[in-house]
Amino acid sequence: MFSLVNVFRVVAFLEGASYILLLFIATPIKYFADNDEYVKLLGMPHGILFMLYVVLAFILKPDFNWDSKQFKGVLLASIIPFGTFFIERKYLKTAS
Repeated sequence: MFSLVNVFRVVAFLEGASYILLLFIATPIKYFADNDEYVKLLGMPHGILFMLYVVLAFILKPDFNWDSKQFKGVLLASIIPFGTFFIERKYLKTAS
């Protein structure tokens, strides 16, 4: 029920969603409306989710038998918009 893979799946989704909100909602509001409240509100949770995503990726690397190239892709996905959604679909959808 609460396997590490399921936790990683949830963290990947939340990290990706927070990144999208930060990039496409909060940052434009900060620069176009001169209001940085949304960046302050979303920045810390996104940072925590990002670090949790990376730590869980390192922990789960042996379980998924990711080679070096795949693992770099998993880590790179955390800094590319919509990347974590791709990882969830490619690697985590069938895992439990």
